[in-house]
Amino acid sequence: MTSSRAAATLVDVPRGLAGVVVTDTRIGDVRGREGFYHYRQYSAVELAQTRRFEDVWHLLVHGELPEPETGAAFAARTAALRRLPEEVRAALPAVAAASARSGPLAAMRTALSVLGAAQGFRPLYDIDPDRRREDTLTACAAVPTLLTALHRLGRGLEPVEPREDLSYAANYLYMLTGSEPEPERARAVEQYLISTIDHGFNASTFTARVIASTGADVAACLVGAVGALSGPLHGGAPSRALDTLDAIGTPDRIDPWIRERVLAGERIMGFGHAVYRTEDPRSHMLRETARRFGGPRVDFAVEVERRAEAILAELKPGRELHTNVEFYAGVVMELCGLPREMFTPTFAAGRVVGWSANILEQAEDSKIIRPVARYVGPRAPVTVPAA
Repeated sequence: MTSSRAAATLVDVPRGLAGVVVTDTRIGDVRGREGFYHYRQYSAVELAQTRRFEDVWHLLVHGELPEPETGAAFAARTAALRRLPEEVRAALPAVAAASARSGPLAAMRTALSVLGAAQGFRPLYDIDPDRRREDTLTACAAVPTLLTALHRLGRGLEPVEPREDLSYAANYLYMLTGSEPEPERARAVEQYLISTIDHGFNASTFTARVIASTGADVAACLVGAVGALSGPLHGGAPSRALDTLDAIGTPDRIDPWIRERVLAGERIMGFGHAVYRTEDPRSHMLRETARRFGGPRVDFAVEVERRAEAILAELKPGRELHTNVEFYAGVVMELCGLPREMFTPTFAAGRVVGWSANILEQAEDSKIIRPVARYVGPRAPVTVPAA
């Protein structure tokens, strides 16, 4: 094919693939103009308000909400997968030490690779749907154990072994702190995890699907997703939004601090979203979760939200800039005792289920995702100069 004919087959798309439909999905959707998103046929926020994490996990993996008996069996089955193989446990101190300056999310990339090798994960291309599903369950159940162990090892503490009698969220907090959490704190974290399980074709989900399209194993797909999440334009915002509250400090500083940043063209962390053109439904739910705890920190966050939205509306007329999920996620996680360096890893502990559902769906399609780029460098060919 000549270069001119090849060029004729190219399709120009917006930068970042914005608005480009790349496939069909049965997992869920984000309707940004409505301020609504769903998992399968159910409102994601309603699921977070009414169901357990394990029920929603079952929904994404099996396509339906479980009946009570089935749900209990699924929860018990996944809880039994939380304990790590001995060879993985033995490798974690070295992984944590090597990643001491990067934190547990970076360390988990290596740990997931070790887990996949130890569990004998095989390429998706070579295994049947049941085996693929089992591999995702094994990986998802292990992620909280990996994250909390790496965090504790990085602080010079011994990892806490998982408990099968606790829910996914309660066990995560238990392994992180060494103490069984109060029910209201476990439930608040559970609601956060459910609300962030999936959210359309974001960068990490798309990355997982691209790797899955090559037929690679589950661990490889998840490592890629974690790598995408580690970028500050995708993950990391909950702690940065909390840093904003700290920087403002007191109510009398809200207006001048926000005005100064907006007029300087800086982004106010925790405000605005790439998809939503109205209030982020996750932010609304987490605001109510925070209000159940109450206290000065929550009152201050609510006031910052109120004043920031008013100032943004004044200085950026015509743009809908509201709080996104990260703003109140940071407040809720702080109230539940999570250290800031574990905010984004906690997000990953929930999103791994959404990644896995997308991996399984992509594995059903034998077509590799392989776009092209338009070359804009120096004209070729040019004779190679003599050495």
